[in-house]
Amino acid sequence: RGSVVLDDCNFHESVQLDSFDIDRTLHLIPPDGEFPVMNYRMTQEFKPPFRVTALIEEAGPSRAEVLLKIRADFPANVTANTITVQMPVPSYTMRASFELEAGAVGQTTDFKEGTRRLEWNLKKIVGGSEHTLRAKLTFSQETHGNLTKEAGPVNMNFTIPMYNASKLQVRYLQIAKKSKTYNPYRWVRYVTQANSYVARL
Repeated sequence: RGSVVLDDCNFHESVQLDSFDIDRTLHLIPPDGEFPVMNYRMTQEFKPPFRVTALIEEAGPSRAEVLLKIRADFPANVTANTITVQMPVPSYTMRASFELEAGAVGQTTDFKEGTRRLEWNLKKIVGGSEHTLRAKLTFSQETHGNLTKEAGPVNMNFTIPMYNASKLQVRYLQIAKKSKTYNPYRWVRYVTQANSYVARL
C-alpha cells in the first residue's frame, strides 16, 4: 500500500515511543474519555477531498455574477456531511440572489449582510458528485478595478465519516490487559474534518 510521509507529528503524554522508530508501534495506558493519541501534519502526495472553483465577473456597472463549483474527489461509497461554503464579496455589495442547480435537495443559501459573505449549506455530498451555485450581486456603487481582489477566498467546513484523506491507517489495535471494572471497546473510526480549507479566486 506504500508509505505515508509526515511533515511532523506529536503524541499524547501517555504514549510510550520505545518501539515507534523500529516498527511504528505505540504503547500506552489510556486516560479516561476520548483523547488524541497522535497529531500529524502532511503536505506531500496529498489529494484534497474537494476541488473548489470560484469565479466573479462584472455583469454591468453595479452588478456581478458569482459561480461556485464543488467537486467531491473521493469514492462514491463515501458521503460528506454538513458542508458550509462561505465566500466574502466586495464591501459595497447590497443584495445577492441565488440560483441552485436543477433538482438540488438539502441545500440552502444566504447573504450575510453584516459580514458581506455568501453562504451555501449542503446537507450531504456523495463522492464523485459535482454541485454548482450561481449568485447575482447588486452593488451600491459602480465597480472600479479588479473584482477578484475584493472577493474571496472561499472557505469550506465539512465532515467526512469513514474517510481518511491522509491514508494513514491503524493496522492493528490490541488491548493487553483487561479487568472486571474496566471494559473497553476496541474499534477504530476514521473521520476527515475541515480545519482550514481555503480556495483562492
